[in-house]
Amino acid sequence: KKETAWTNSQSKRAAILFREYPDIKKAYYLSMRLGLIYHHSIHADVALTKLARWYEEVDKSGFLSFGTVGRTIQTHYLRIVAFFKNRATNAASESFNAKIKQFRALLRGVRDVSFFLFRLSKIYA
Repeated sequence: KKETAWTNSQSKRAAILFREYPDIKKAYYLSMRLGLIYHHSIHADVALTKLARWYEEVDKSGFLSFGTVGRTIQTHYLRIVAFFKNRATNAASESFNAKIKQFRALLRGVRDVSFFLFRLSKIYA
């Protein structure tokens, strides 16, 4: 949750938490910066530069979990570039996959695959 969306009591609790545990504060702001890169960057070149700087910060911080995120970014570099070029996600395919799983659960499994695919195509086509 963004700091600007915190209630007064959440702000007070966060201030205490961040004062007592500075690593949590550092991790919070690292995660918020990553989100801002995705929400505010329009051009792929700018976004990738910001991601590289963010990754350098993560490296310096020593947080292992953020290192995993950084390696994921390195692994899926081309897909990330595609996202920033046309803001394309796989949300539609994920939604359709969820519908298929729900339909399969409704039938309590699939015995006849060809008939299942036939029914699926009639319902969702």
